[in-house]
Amino acid sequence: MELIHLDYYSSVRANRGTVGGYFLAGRSMTWWPVSFSWVLIALGWIFVPVYISAGVVTMPEYLRKRFGGQRIRIYMSVLSLILYIFTKISTDIFSGALFIQVSLGWDLYVSTVVLLVVTALYTIAGGLTAVIYTDALQTVIMVIGAFVLMFIAFDKVGWYEGLLVQYERAVPAITVPNTTCHLPRSDAFHIFRDPVTGDLPWPGLIFGLTVLATWVWCTDQVIVQRSLSAKNLSHAKGGSVLGGYLKVFPMFFVVMPGMISRALYPNEVGCVDPDECMEICGASVGCSNIAYPKLVVELMPVGLRGLMIAVMMAALMSSLTSIFNSSSTLFTMDIWQRIRPRATERELMVVGRVFILFLVALSIVWIPVIQTANSGQLFDYIQSITSYLAPPITTVFIMAIFWGQVNEQGAFWGLMVGLVVGTVRMVMEFVYSIPSCGEKDLRPALLKDVHYLYFALILLALTALIITAVSLCTAPIPEQHVIMDRNPNTYTFK
Repeated sequence: MELIHLDYYSSVRANRGTVGGYFLAGRSMTWWPVSFSWVLIALGWIFVPVYISAGVVTMPEYLRKRFGGQRIRIYMSVLSLILYIFTKISTDIFSGALFIQVSLGWDLYVSTVVLLVVTALYTIAGGLTAVIYTDALQTVIMVIGAFVLMFIAFDKVGWYEGLLVQYERAVPAITVPNTTCHLPRSDAFHIFRDPVTGDLPWPGLIFGLTVLATWVWCTDQVIVQRSLSAKNLSHAKGGSVLGGYLKVFPMFFVVMPGMISRALYPNEVGCVDPDECMEICGASVGCSNIAYPKLVVELMPVGLRGLMIAVMMAALMSSLTSIFNSSSTLFTMDIWQRIRPRATERELMVVGRVFILFLVALSIVWIPVIQTANSGQLFDYIQSITSYLAPPITTVFIMAIFWGQVNEQGAFWGLMVGLVVGTVRMVMEFVYSIPSCGEKDLRPALLKDVHYLYFALILLALTALIITAVSLCTAPIPEQHVIMDRNPNTYTFK
């Protein structure tokens, strides 16, 4: 009840009857709740000062001020919403519903609908203030619950030394003859893996994931909106620092417990036979996605199991409410206001809330695709889709901030070429699915031999080349779009 009371009080206090209060929490956030949104260091020291100087609410709005015109702003808004549907909302819905299905035995879609109704109503009623404060409190709960499960899991497997031994022996009872896909990877405990044969090649891990991370943490509306809600730049930077420290936890709270789950339950988590996998988790391509909920159900005592269920539901609501709020902000401020420039503030509030319901419906329709994509591995699905669509955005923001000669034509055509090339690869990914265990890989070389993280680097370089060439061959950008206040440290949000 105290949590509900705090959410309600926070929502009312921030004046959610106004656009600023609803979408940016009245710009009254201190550093500690902002930090629990997991922003990273580069956001606080490089990108946020520029956004503050520009006085923007959304990332497309920054690009409009930086380049002029409206087409880049509209393009960015639409593409960001597409990315949210494919890589954020639908995957959060699927993972949350999968956890409920494994732990409680509820029907997947019934669980999805019930949770989404509660989450959507909460987001619509609360605005960003309730989202951020609840996110902060839920993070504390999640860390405590994950910490307890980590110790129980490591104790069960014999700590790290025991995990090394048991993981190597984690072979399912039912295998596919004349194959090795049932065997754990020999490089499972190596972060830097072979640049050619590794499932996450080390050059892609270092450089490719950096491209994706820059989009997520420094240019994505969901993350940046949290920092822009801070009362000043110092609080935004403080949140960045603490968020960076919190990023250390997933290795011990998520990755290693997942490996422990494979070691303890190889028949379920490590299944390779399509019929067996279908019976276990409803997906013929594999059941690795159930590793964490399987660990919770099997290892946690009854009372603590309830705590972990609450933790996972908190995580689901936390992520979804953030994305819902940011998505409605993008649509309302960058698209609807373009269609209806004289829309009243009340109309903008209603449209933003109705749009959340549309996103929910569209995301549910996409869930069956996620179940079978990328051999059933949710992490690979998210990163691959991001690799095909996000690098052009990353390129434009970096070049816009660090090179004043980039003009609107260069940025626009860089985005267009990058979108076409990335979309072609993404469509091929869905047309030519990854072969099941024992099947011959007949996919084109672009899919089979070019890892998605390498493709992200290629797409970044191609977009940068197009932006540079077009910018140098066309008229220079007007000076008013380049010169901004470069001393945001003294800036206070109004």
